[in-house]
Amino acid sequence: MKLKRIFRTAWEGLMLNKVRSFLTTLGVIIGVASVIVMMAVSAGAEASIAEQINALGANLIIVSPMRGVPGAGRTLLIDDAYAIEEQVVGISGISAEQSPPAQNIRAGGTTLEAIAVVGTTADFPEVRDYAVADGRYFTAEEDDRKAKVVVLGSGIAADLFGEESPVGQTITIGTTKATVIGVMESKGLVADVDYDGRIYLPIELIFQKFITSSPMGKDAVRTIYLKAESPEKIESVIAQTSSLLAERHDVDPAKPDFTVQTQQDIISTQEATTAAFRDLLAWVAGISLLVGGIGIMNIMLVSVTERTREIGLRQALGARASTVLTQFLIESIILSLAGGLVGVLLGIGGSYLFGALGTMRTQLVPLSIPLAFGAATVVGVFFGYYPATQAAKLDPIEALRRE
Repeated sequence: MKLKRIFRTAWEGLMLNKVRSFLTTLGVIIGVASVIVMMAVSAGAEASIAEQINALGANLIIVSPMRGVPGAGRTLLIDDAYAIEEQVVGISGISAEQSPPAQNIRAGGTTLEAIAVVGTTADFPEVRDYAVADGRYFTAEEDDRKAKVVVLGSGIAADLFGEESPVGQTITIGTTKATVIGVMESKGLVADVDYDGRIYLPIELIFQKFITSSPMGKDAVRTIYLKAESPEKIESVIAQTSSLLAERHDVDPAKPDFTVQTQQDIISTQEATTAAFRDLLAWVAGISLLVGGIGIMNIMLVSVTERTREIGLRQALGARASTVLTQFLIESIILSLAGGLVGVLLGIGGSYLFGALGTMRTQLVPLSIPLAFGAATVVGVFFGYYPATQAAKLDPIEALRRE
């Protein structure tokens, strides 16, 4: 029998019970759509993490105390930042940062409670790619002489002064009065940090007024950010910085009490975390496809049982066992391919819809489409082969005797 005729016969067999055929494909539809949507969720999460980390600044190198090392929290000092600035070649800026406890802020009749205060050095805007929208940032000279000046995040400026420009106004931070000299541009939430809800002070003023006592030391800093002049100089800057700090801290360079990371290092670490999440999603989607395949096999076995007399009659009229096997295998493949096609469409639509309506970002992975569709094809062949062989093995005489 010609292949075209076999396809037509298989199609007619499926159309004998349209509802059952549709319900059989549901498992494959759900499985294929799940693969596409879940890979889109995983890719979206990785892209969001990378964007947030890159938003911290370009060519950024991050120096921080080594966690888990006794005394490491006290070893990264503001003098380390100044030494790096003077001795390391290939950096265009350096920003040391320290955050005291949150403070209440007052201006006029408005009071804001528990506002994040960040002490930085003068290069902060350049190093962190964070521009000043109104006024200016404080200078290195103002930092050295502990000038009582403050730069506001855009959200804080709006809460305290509304539409009025805050530049030149005086606010009270805890018990310290400071003059507003600038307002940062709106940056929003980056890596769970609300940059618009913070204020920025000279770090030397932070040491003098806001860190009266600390087990880490009054001049300890939380993080030092370096901006390399170009991507090509990042490795050189890392090597110089690591060597300098190891010497200053009198530690073995192989066992430092600090860490030096790039943005890519952090992104790679986060990607390793999301990889486990992606694998879990892949297993869930794979199980959905497996369930869909079992459904196809089950229905095809029922179909073979119901059409036993038809199979016996066709064999009696000259149909070969291979023809019967091919027919039922094609029926199974048609079911899986139909489910795969609908699943792909639902997966693509679901990815965009999930991203638009949900809180998590989604990013469609083009590779997931042929992967999911190919998996559906394999499911149809694998789970359809056994019912097809059972149909081909039927004895024509015994088949015609069945009711």
